[in-house]
Amino acid sequence: MIAIVDYGVGNLKSVYKALKKLNFEATITSCEEEINKSKGIILPGVGAFKDAMDHLIESGLINCLKSNVKKGKPILGICLGMQLLYDTSYEDGKWEGLGLLKGEVVRFDNTLKVPHMGWNKLLKGSDDPIGENIDDEYVYFVHSYYVKPQKKEEVVFWADYGVDVPGVVRKKNILGMQFHPEKSGETGMKLLKNFGELIK
Repeated sequence: MIAIVDYGVGNLKSVYKALKKLNFEATITSCEEEINKSKGIILPGVGAFKDAMDHLIESGLINCLKSNVKKGKPILGICLGMQLLYDTSYEDGKWEGLGLLKGEVVRFDNTLKVPHMGWNKLLKGSDDPIGENIDDEYVYFVHSYYVKPQKKEEVVFWADYGVDVPGVVRKKNILGMQFHPEKSGETGMKLLKNFGELIK
């Protein structure tokens, strides 16, 4: 069972529907016990970084997420959920993230149209099973901030938006997708299927 974490700032139902369509057992939950029982975790997120972290703190789930990750359970952060996996965000101030991955979240500069919204091609970074059967395909982004990772080898796919934007990242059991796989047609479904296959 995959636990989709409900902490008040997620695009939950569309992720749930996509997983059900792929025949993966999933539940939307804010219950620590259910998250602990799950075989994998999805951390969705829309909105502002600080608000999302505040909601996570209020939900009391931060230690639960970190302890599950430490035990090796796969976690997938989607959109803002991916950004929360990193150390620091500079969205309207300087805020601490979960610190599961090394890097910082910064704003696109003013020479670019912000937010970055629409379909962008995924460009191969490192080889990884999460990227299996994905080749020069397009996915749907909506974001004004992007990750500058410390370790570029953790980037499975990049996107080009005037700067190199990490599209899919992975470090062992910690994964992130900056775009919305649940809104990215067949390619997004393939990526969610690849995540689901990791935890079977």
